[in-house]
Amino acid sequence: MDAGADEITRLGAVQVSGLIRNREISCKEVVAAYLNQIDRLNPAVNAIVARVDSESLMRQAESLDCELSRGHWRGPLHGLPQAPKDVMPVKGMVTTRGSSIYAQNLGASDAIVFERMRSGGAVFVGRTNCPELSLGGNTKNSVYGTTRNAFDPKLSAGGSSGGAAVAVAMRMLPVADGTDMMGSLRTPAAFNHVYGFRPTFGCIPHGPTEDAFFQQFSVAGPMARNIPDLSMLFGVLAGQDARVPLSRNLSPDQNALESHNLGTLRIGWLGNFSGHLPVDPQVLATCGTALENLKTIGCSLDEVTPSFDYSSLWKAWLDLRSFGVAGANMALYQDKQKRKLLMEDACWEIERGMQLTGLQIYEASKVRTAWYQTLRELFNRFDFLVMPAAQVLPFDVDYDWPTRVGGRVMETYHQWLEAAIPATMAGLPALAAPAGLSTTGLPVGIQIIGAPGQDFSVLQLGHAYDKAGRYSTRLSQCLPF
Repeated sequence: MDAGADEITRLGAVQVSGLIRNREISCKEVVAAYLNQIDRLNPAVNAIVARVDSESLMRQAESLDCELSRGHWRGPLHGLPQAPKDVMPVKGMVTTRGSSIYAQNLGASDAIVFERMRSGGAVFVGRTNCPELSLGGNTKNSVYGTTRNAFDPKLSAGGSSGGAAVAVAMRMLPVADGTDMMGSLRTPAAFNHVYGFRPTFGCIPHGPTEDAFFQQFSVAGPMARNIPDLSMLFGVLAGQDARVPLSRNLSPDQNALESHNLGTLRIGWLGNFSGHLPVDPQVLATCGTALENLKTIGCSLDEVTPSFDYSSLWKAWLDLRSFGVAGANMALYQDKQKRKLLMEDACWEIERGMQLTGLQIYEASKVRTAWYQTLRELFNRFDFLVMPAAQVLPFDVDYDWPTRVGGRVMETYHQWLEAAIPATMAGLPALAAPAGLSTTGLPVGIQIIGAPGQDFSVLQLGHAYDKAGRYSTRLSQCLPF
């Protein structure tokens, strides 16, 4: 197959992987095509940083072609370019976490997800950009600068996996990894019209890290332009690892995406939680239109608001998050020279966490448990819950964060990301899926939330939803084809 760069990058990851495996296209051709795409499009959006030199990458691709010629296929990532998010370590690459403090932080080993990607034949072409310490929902930092939206470079890419979302949307990567604590996969997916999946906690081992037990919020997950591609990467990343004691075995059966009969599914529409959650009216309107696709595939739809004290849920989230952020970054704060290099919001979060008591954390955990039980009972009535993936439209990239949402003042730098909390606090699988464009032409995302461990069921519904709405066929007008 003699394919040009545009022709290769137009294809889905599953398609390219199949062509490589059947030796209809070489790893060198694929890597060259994506490098060409990066070199011509990345300067406008700054999604991929720390670009590896082409000569080294082509040698890796040639070596992978030689393996294929000997009959050795490593798996679906064999020969596919990847750019690990700049937040977890990669052997031989600098991991800055978006902070100048870590500008010379050369990795001695791979995080588990990158270990799996590398052993599966991925070619690491660089890193994807993230905010400082992956805090906040706007991808900008003092090391690599600002990542810009794939649909309008004047707007925010979201975060913290903003670089990954833009790289996928602009077809500079076939698929990408990200992480998600407070919507870090889901918000940028919504902002850039791609799919981002936060799996059930533990099914993709996150780490290894110095804390293997308390940290139960941040997870690694896949991003892609369609569900088959997303499922493919999920299958590579998922699975128990003894180094992560809370990890579990939960791998998808990709062949079941098409063959599964969904039947009549009961969908609970959470919306804005009867006004508890501030949401831009355009977001709600666009999501409302997207819900029709669920009806088209045979789902029943009912609006529901769980009975809960939402102010206590927000307070519990603040305490648990601040406690975790402080624990992970307190050493930076206590070093006066390094503290000067931290952004103001990071210092605020660390200081807040340092002031919390053990009893306050215990009380927050009780609220979290009550929320989990509330949703567990709700899943007796509904198969899935649906709500907006992001509360706002992509905003001016020069703003740090929205100060008002739906007429309500945001009291913290991350309150506008509150839509991420329901799934995160309960440890549930949540898929951010495109919902279409607003009346002003900006991407909007919807969030499909499943019961604990029902990750692949979420992807099956997401696939049927995408086929009904044909969202994965809509491209950014910034693409040259």
